[in-house]
Amino acid sequence: MPRNKEQEAEVLQWISDVLGEKLPPGPYEDVLKDGVVLCKLINKMAPGSVKKIQERGTNFQLMENIQRFQAAIKKYGVPEEEIFQTADLFERRNIPQVTLCLYSLGRITQKHPEYNGPTLGPKMADKNERNFSEEQLRAHHGELNLQMGFNKGASQAGQGSFGNTRHM
Repeated sequence: MPRNKEQEAEVLQWISDVLGEKLPPGPYEDVLKDGVVLCKLINKMAPGSVKKIQERGTNFQLMENIQRFQAAIKKYGVPEEEIFQTADLFERRNIPQVTLCLYSLGRITQKHPEYNGPTLGPKMADKNERNFSEEQLRAHHGELNLQMGFNKGASQAGQGSFGNTRHM
């Protein structure tokens, strides 16, 4: 996934709005790297989520901030598959995943009636149930093979079997 500078700027703006303070200057990943801002963020959203924030310390201690943040947002409702790995942020392995995770956190706030701070990203959809009649469902069956990419008799004949060398 490529990085999206606009989304990153939006995330930082959102964090700053939630915290009600200016974030330290610097590149996106540097502002978030030590986990301090992230811990403050979740504490603002769900007070007491992270009991201890290491403002400075060894890499290991700072990585603990990130892990505490991850545990707190999981409890807050962010789906596990959307939570970044510590190395994604700390070692800059996957910054877009960090952004995705923060968007997810911003979205989940909408499920917390006690949270009335700024939200991030699009509004979550409420459950949208659709009920189709038998007739509507049957009408749809005729369209199916066209959508599936009908290929007018093309086949894989002549592909040779797997593992064989191609004779040139």
